[in-house]
Amino acid sequence: MENILFLTEKEVIRKKLYLKYCLSNVKSNPFNVDKSKKKIIVALAADYGNLGDVAITYAQTKFLKENFPEYEVIDFPISRTFTDMKALKKICTPNDIITIVGGGNTGDMYDDIEYCRQFIIKQFPENKIISFPQTVDFSETPYGKKAFEKAIKVYKENNELILIAREKKSYEIYKQKFSDKVLFVPDIVLSLDLTEPKLSREGITFCLRKDGEKKLSQDDEIQLINSVKKYGEVKFNDTHISKNNMNIEEREEELQKIWDTFKRSKLVITDRLHGMIFCAITGTPCIALDNSNMKISGVYNAWLKELSYINMLSEFDLKRLKKEISVLLESDIGEIKLLDLGDEFKDILKALT
Repeated sequence: MENILFLTEKEVIRKKLYLKYCLSNVKSNPFNVDKSKKKIIVALAADYGNLGDVAITYAQTKFLKENFPEYEVIDFPISRTFTDMKALKKICTPNDIITIVGGGNTGDMYDDIEYCRQFIIKQFPENKIISFPQTVDFSETPYGKKAFEKAIKVYKENNELILIAREKKSYEIYKQKFSDKVLFVPDIVLSLDLTEPKLSREGITFCLRKDGEKKLSQDDEIQLINSVKKYGEVKFNDTHISKNNMNIEEREEELQKIWDTFKRSKLVITDRLHGMIFCAITGTPCIALDNSNMKISGVYNAWLKELSYINMLSEFDLKRLKKEISVLLESDIGEIKLLDLGDEFKDILKALT
């Protein structure tokens, strides 16, 4: 019997989560659906405060409902992964499709989510599973290498799993390990068009990280903020809020708030990937600063570099930033070419059919 005294903190947490699954019951049907209906599951649906992940969940659900009206699309929140898995398996048939929410959590930085992903993949060995566009970021530490080896093993055990990367680096990692089970598609939030209605714009909004992915130093951040005050009102927002266990209505309300904030801004300066993506889909001028794992530059170079209203800097350069700020503030927002990536999502549709 395994001695719990020798387990790491992360291993203890995982055992507690699995215990929730073991102790859960299936007396009721929390999804209120007919088992005979065709279903698409949106697993790991983000009901927590990362609005980038919430937006992915929203866009993924919308994409599935619009393209597969004959299916019932079921929201399966990540917070219910272990408590309601037995209930989910009871209503699913081998003909139902499991989709896993995309994002930037395939790695050891957010390995609680990676653990949930692997758990889901193990639960549905006979179902088609589509993991929506992800960034792969396993560290080069001993723990990161071990975690990556485990992920590879779990993924390869499921012959029905299709992995999708949203930037080249992750695509090459997937391709090297899984060959024909891999697709290269934009972040699903880029399938949205939120340019209408137009709102009156004023001021500059900062949307900056405060976590382990932050690359911008505190001194550089202070310099940057002070340097833009001369251009007018400076506002601060973030794609991360202190809310958990949000229902679908609460998630959409929070998304609308931040989208309206961006649509009311003359310029957004951000080092969050979905800060940049929210600008792309709302037609908001943006300067994006790369983060520690370069997923911002990866997505920008793959899908957004042709947009005149989105600029990206790999390294902090205050002189260049001031120049880019002036150019974007003086640009005619009504004349810019907006984002159109419609054809880039066809591979997902093919994988789902």
